[in-house]
Amino acid sequence: MPKLSSSAPKSAKKERMHEEMKKFSEGSLHSGSKTGPKVTSREQAIAIGLSVSGQSKKDRGPKRKAKRNSRSSGRR
Repeated sequence: MPKLSSSAPKSAKKERMHEEMKKFSEGSLHSGSKTGPKVTSREQAIAIGLSVSGQSKKDRGPKRKAKRNSRSSGRR
């Protein structure tokens, strides 16, 4: 299944997370692709679930620009 976007409804995100954790409990969750090694760590399964459901920190949207220092603007 494709990843959910960060703007997907909360109910869809919860359902996707539930599906991923179910795969882990059944022993069919793989890291990477279907041929990758099986996930044995609960923490790793949670990280995969958050990433796929669009809830991980890296999927939260564009970063904000840093504030500019008033001295570097050239005004005195």
